[in-house]
Amino acid sequence: MKFSRSSGILMHPTSFPGRYGIGDLGPQAHRFLDFLGNSGIKLWQILPLGPTGYGDSPYQSFSAFAGNPYLISPDILLDENLLHPDDLSGKLDFPADNVDFGHVIGWKLNLLERAFIRFKSEPELAPVREAYAQFCADSANWLDDYALFMAIKEANGGGSWSDWSSELKNRDEATLAKASTDYKDAIERFKFYQFIFFRQWIALRAYAKEKNIQIIGDIPIFVSMDSADVWSNPELFYLDDQKLPTVVAGVPPDYFAPTGQLWGNPLYKWSVHKETGYAWWIERFQALLEMVDVVRLDHFRGFAGYWEVAADSLTAEHGRWMPGPGADFLEALRDGLGELPIIAEDLGEITPDVFELRDDFNLPGMKILQFAFSDDANPFLPHHYPENCVAYTGTHDNDTVQGWYASAPEENRDFARRYMSVDGRDITWDLIRTLWHSKADMVLAQMQDVLNLGTEARMNYPGRLGGNWTWRMDENALTDSLAERLHKLNEEVDR
Repeated sequence: MKFSRSSGILMHPTSFPGRYGIGDLGPQAHRFLDFLGNSGIKLWQILPLGPTGYGDSPYQSFSAFAGNPYLISPDILLDENLLHPDDLSGKLDFPADNVDFGHVIGWKLNLLERAFIRFKSEPELAPVREAYAQFCADSANWLDDYALFMAIKEANGGGSWSDWSSELKNRDEATLAKASTDYKDAIERFKFYQFIFFRQWIALRAYAKEKNIQIIGDIPIFVSMDSADVWSNPELFYLDDQKLPTVVAGVPPDYFAPTGQLWGNPLYKWSVHKETGYAWWIERFQALLEMVDVVRLDHFRGFAGYWEVAADSLTAEHGRWMPGPGADFLEALRDGLGELPIIAEDLGEITPDVFELRDDFNLPGMKILQFAFSDDANPFLPHHYPENCVAYTGTHDNDTVQGWYASAPEENRDFARRYMSVDGRDITWDLIRTLWHSKADMVLAQMQDVLNLGTEARMNYPGRLGGNWTWRMDENALTDSLAERLHKLNEEVDR
């Protein structure tokens, strides 16, 4: 798919400011879209929107189809009479500059449960209940299993489904029927959370369309072991008789991690997916494309070949490359979806077959400007870019530009200054301007870089447990002068 020349900002909704401890889909999200519109920015890229589990990572979700209830806006719930003003009148002592997940999750779930109780009982909310019933009917193909999964999980103290009774793990029909009855109220509550999430997201996306802003979503190649997806479709994954993975996903040692990254996700039985015509994947793409305009396909190299690690390994150092589904998978997607609005995340240990697969389907790959300044032949230098690519100052897995420049070897810093003909005193915006002037069809910067922030604002350290995904923007950061600076740059370079 050919993309138009444009620019964008990478920022996950959790990073929006506000008094509720975590960014959400409410007024601050709409204000952010106003800022993008005033800046001439046409792209907003986000991370996966699923309900987060282990490590609070958006790449480890309880569902590939569900939305994250922690992103639900209390202000919108109040406006819709799903909350009473008293529900939000207490003192809120959340930090302003980061997400304290341990603190905010319990508070948010308590608030959402109050909204659910009000939803069921208030006579004037009858139209909302009708909309809820329609949502449940329309989403039954994934929602029923997800809500049952979450209700059973809650009843089992939040533990992984691999620790449930054998009857529940193996989805014994009589046991599931009993659970559906025993946990009826909890199932309805989890469905309500999804209804509200999607109601708010659809409204936000409509506002983005009004501003002529496209949203770039994200599909992680793998799903979490502790997810409704694996529990509901065990035949699609390499699991043993106890429903435990036999092999898991990761990547070998690279720039980010000297011992590799052991992700631990179960691996797909691609032969089984092929037999179904990749039906689960097509449904997954269809669901996301109802929410976003463009999809960043994470770890694209895994569709050509993926790193397989024994499930009992402690690191990802010792594994083997296995063939992915390749062109057969993308052809099935194209047959099911039509044109493929996909960005191929083609970073890491890349072999020629990955680039061949990408180019055969005319998918734009990714370029990271922070990686560029080693030598003249470096493919991340802008003069090597094809038009059909998406170029970034850095992604959520990188340091900010300020942090990168402070820690980079002096020879790389010197090369960067000479390449851009700058003195380095405004290095972040030097990179932004260089990127914007490139011939890449799409260019994006992290919001942290637009704000010229340091390592303290880094979103994620790949391979590090804890302390990730917490950055939040200052509520006074989106100024008219910053919007004007971006708008002027976009005009100068025809973006």
